[in-house]
Amino acid sequence: MRSNHFVSLVLPIYNEERHIAACLNSVLEQDYPKEQMEILLIDGNSNDGTLSILEEFCEQDARFKIINNPKKIVPCGLNKGIKASRGEVIVRMDCHCVYPYNYVSVLVRKLFELDAANVGAVLNTLPANDSDECRAIAICSSHPLGVGLSFFRIGETRTIIVDTVPFGCFRREIFDQVGYYDEEMERNEDEEMNGRIAKAGGKIYLIPGVIVDYKARSSMENARKMYYHYGLYKPLVNTKVGRAVTIRQFIPGLFVVGNILGIILGFFSKFCLITYLAVMAIYFLLGFAVGLLKSIEYKRPALFFLIPYTLLCIHLSYGIGYLQGLAGLLGMKKLSYQVDR
Repeated sequence: MRSNHFVSLVLPIYNEERHIAACLNSVLEQDYPKEQMEILLIDGNSNDGTLSILEEFCEQDARFKIINNPKKIVPCGLNKGIKASRGEVIVRMDCHCVYPYNYVSVLVRKLFELDAANVGAVLNTLPANDSDECRAIAICSSHPLGVGLSFFRIGETRTIIVDTVPFGCFRREIFDQVGYYDEEMERNEDEEMNGRIAKAGGKIYLIPGVIVDYKARSSMENARKMYYHYGLYKPLVNTKVGRAVTIRQFIPGLFVVGNILGIILGFFSKFCLITYLAVMAIYFLLGFAVGLLKSIEYKRPALFFLIPYTLLCIHLSYGIGYLQGLAGLLGMKKLSYQVDR
């Protein structure tokens, strides 16, 4: 096996002046042969200080190239980057991350060793800043109570076949086989792409030895918006792929429906009221148990209350988004899938 496949790194970017320098510095530190790598920076007309930072990196290293993405949408940027790239291997990256020095080399090697269509890493979710709120968001975004058995988020010690991975390292020919990123998907574009790959018989592997530092959302409002849009787009993913990609996606929607039914039926039936209150008591007990453990671990008493609250925000936001997305596909509600930017 050759270790010098030419690789194209593709990074969609929009208003990321807080994160982009750390991300690109970690890209510069990659141990993959420099002459076998290009770095395509797909900028969506950033209007903060991002573009000047990108230009500095281009002056520093000729491998960097800026490509304009006027539509600002991530899959549109990814498609522009892939079509402009020269690589045998496409590595899709996210600028909210800092990558280990061997990220590219290990993923490229595993891609061919495993005869995979796509391989990806485990995320180490970090708080956006040192506040208790950001710590709670990061914990809940990487805990089984928050995101279920999403192995790339909660961690895994085995190399396993999964339904999706973050970002991804692809054989170039896979885009000829299944098509490019779906430009209707302003969220969940990775999952929709991986769904098509799996449907076509391609294998997607999670590589546990590669761990990427990922910064979670910086406020509860931003976290709620993100999970709402994840839920909103999920029924669209299922429709496009032709099947439900995971079982865990249904749980937040059922949680919302259960709350509505529990409250309504509780007015008419004592049994329903007691059952509903018992289920919710268990839900909050689990949340407070995690909150207690994490408040002790991090010596932050506020986490005892913030973690159950954050879990509730995540589940309700995702569940409401999912139900609205489903209603939109069934023609019950006219929806705009526009993501705030």
